[in-house]
Amino acid sequence: MSMGSIYLVGMLALAAIALVLVYFLASFFGLWLQALFSKANVGIFQLLGMRLRKVNPRMIVEARILSVKAGIPVETNLLEAHYLSGGNVIRVVTAVITANKANINLSFADSAAIDLAGRNVLEAVQTSVTPKVITTPKISAVALNGIQLNAVTRITVRTNIRKLVGGAGEETVIARVGEGIVSSIGSATTHKEVLENPNMISKKVLASGLDAGTAYEILSIDIADVDVGHNIGAILETDRAEADKKIAQAKAEERRAMAAAAEQEMKARVVEMQAKVVEAEAQVPLAMAEALRNGHLGVMDYYNLQNIKADTQMRTQISGVSQDDTERK
Repeated sequence: MSMGSIYLVGMLALAAIALVLVYFLASFFGLWLQALFSKANVGIFQLLGMRLRKVNPRMIVEARILSVKAGIPVETNLLEAHYLSGGNVIRVVTAVITANKANINLSFADSAAIDLAGRNVLEAVQTSVTPKVITTPKISAVALNGIQLNAVTRITVRTNIRKLVGGAGEETVIARVGEGIVSSIGSATTHKEVLENPNMISKKVLASGLDAGTAYEILSIDIADVDVGHNIGAILETDRAEADKKIAQAKAEERRAMAAAAEQEMKARVVEMQAKVVEAEAQVPLAMAEALRNGHLGVMDYYNLQNIKADTQMRTQISGVSQDDTERK
């Protein structure tokens, strides 16, 4: 290869490197200039390193400028680390600024930890400044007199920043308040006591310390609506009476079946006895014939016996006719 060719290749390589540098400088020059005039101090090589580390330079610069302007500067390395951890950098910085303006002690490290734990740290700070109202679904409970009451409650809560990581959420607060309402209504003698003084529920529930172990501090519990539901006591009594009725019917059916079985057994015994009687009557002519052969019974005795039998049948028939005539009259 000649010197001219080597020189040409070298010039082309330098031109390519220059073009790449110009491209990167042009890409980050606007962000660098923006940070420079904002006194955020983000170097152009830092921006280049962010691109190589697959970090969004614009988001980091905006978060850095936001923190500097608020008087709470956050180091660029911390912002990058939180971004690489999968956190929301802008939301975390905004939460720190909002907390600082509300005189709430919240550092960037705590805010980042809350964000990485899956909590909305900005919403938590806003709830700490402006309490949040949670409306519970309709909760049903039964007083001691069996009347059902349906209550809707509004819970005013404030976020406890220190317990946000590891503390129970909104669902737990609603569940505990619902449990307290059921317990309060269930201990009332009559439903009228609750209707006359709904505050007795909120006072009792609020005094139970239901916010322990949660990420919220309960400020107040207000009964928004109470209405009367079903008469559960009467329904239970009706169901019990229906069950007793079915049990009695089952027992009566059992007795009827036993009686029918006993009747069938008695009929079977009667048929068996009749069969024995017929069998015994069949033996009578044989016995008489045997007596005649052996001389134990005379012919005249036999005829007298037949006359007595015929006379008995005639008397029976006459008495039957007379009885039927009497019934007809």
